[in-house]
Amino acid sequence: MVEMSNRETKTDVILIGAGVMSATLGTILKEIVPEWEISVFEKLANAGEESSNEWNNAGTGHAALCELNYTVEKPDGSIDISKAININEQFQVSMQFWSYLVKNGLINNPHEFIMPLPHMSLVQGEQNVEFLKKRFEALSKNPLFQGMEFSDDPSKLMEWIPLIMNGRTPDEPIAATRIETGTDVNFGALTRMLFEHLESKNVNINYNHSVDDIKRTNDGLWELKVRNLEKGTVERHSAKFVFIGGGGGSLHLLQKSGIPEGKHIGGFPVSGLFMVCNNPEVVDQHLGKVYGKAKVGAPPMSVPHLDTRYIDNQKSLLFGPFAGFTPKFLKNGSNMDLITSIKPDNLVTMLAAGAKNVPLTKYLIEQVMLSKEKRMEELREFIPEAKSEDWDIVVAGQRVQVIKDTEAGGKGTLQFGTEVINAADGSIAALLGASPGASTAVHVMLQVLNKCFPQQMKEWEPKIKEMIPSYGLSLMKNTELLDEIHASTAETLGLTDKEAVYSDKTLVLANA
Repeated sequence: MVEMSNRETKTDVILIGAGVMSATLGTILKEIVPEWEISVFEKLANAGEESSNEWNNAGTGHAALCELNYTVEKPDGSIDISKAININEQFQVSMQFWSYLVKNGLINNPHEFIMPLPHMSLVQGEQNVEFLKKRFEALSKNPLFQGMEFSDDPSKLMEWIPLIMNGRTPDEPIAATRIETGTDVNFGALTRMLFEHLESKNVNINYNHSVDDIKRTNDGLWELKVRNLEKGTVERHSAKFVFIGGGGGSLHLLQKSGIPEGKHIGGFPVSGLFMVCNNPEVVDQHLGKVYGKAKVGAPPMSVPHLDTRYIDNQKSLLFGPFAGFTPKFLKNGSNMDLITSIKPDNLVTMLAAGAKNVPLTKYLIEQVMLSKEKRMEELREFIPEAKSEDWDIVVAGQRVQVIKDTEAGGKGTLQFGTEVINAADGSIAALLGASPGASTAVHVMLQVLNKCFPQQMKEWEPKIKEMIPSYGLSLMKNTELLDEIHASTAETLGLTDKEAVYSDKTLVLANA
């Protein structure tokens, strides 16, 4: 029998989930309204253990420098770069905010969470080389992508990506773009730093606490029924504003809130696997994040990429992702998650999604069935001379893709991206979806504030502009400001001295 606890609290803000989104929102709120009381409830024992954890995401600072799925070839052959521009601008917002935190001593040692790393796109086959060339021409004219290089010359590519070029025939059509200003971001380390900071600001952080239910009370507050997993007791906590940032767990809580905006929305879980190489001889031959093109029929989140990663002072190589399927919405979730998320109001939406996404289902089943040797074959398309004994499999995080009815896609459209759902009165908001997620966390949390606190935004604007100098402006149209921000964030976040960072000895020093 579950014992009721007499613990009841009333507070200004409750954040559900101790991931990078809650960490970011809490930190912004503590800067603009330091007097507000904030409580956090997290099911696991520490911050940043699910999607934000460094092993559960690709650690790419998504700025559309290398991800080919953000630039689409239109029927007339031209390249639409509007999504790439949006994502790049949003990542610049994160960089400015992180820079503000470091400058003001709210977090230290930026090397512990961000590293400079070239971002590259790689394609094979004549048609794809042509596409990459057109993409390069469209992007390199834009000030956000200055410094991007293109090459289809095997000797140049050998300089850039020796590990990928070794063992190839010289007549194979292959091309790449490269830009020096990419980053590797350890979102787990960043999340933990932000929660340490929030703790120092008297934010009430409760680990091992699971939110079981959420409902509106007569006085307009939101009351949460929270289970203390260590004691087995149930507590009541209420707040004026609730943010649901529980990764894959957000959909169930949004449904429990009963807000009309949460109806007709479903979720489809996709898990990821990476191959990881820990042979230092192989790891040392590669430097960069190299993104390829998704195979025909494969979803955008399955774009293959070979990444240098810096985790726990260790340089390693990751290749993937290989998609997997489990009905869980969280890595630490339940096998009933998918079934229990189907409600009378989203049943038709979910069925329509099932009918529409037969190729995706087929693709996921095929991926789940892959043997290690089959995965090695896919890896050898990137690294022709890859040896099985150098690579192991690591299970990455769970992502729940949003399914909803849209004008463009009709009933049951699978959304690949990050979505904010909020009540009309702004008293509750939930974050759903996947990539570019963490990279654009600051932009997304400012969206939450805009939607939920429209009356206060005018008053908060000066402080927001202090944290994010480009707030309300397009960096693409303000090139002087863009250059200034690029230079200052790179310096503050320690992204300028590349040679020092890339030598392993200095890497340890940088983290000391």
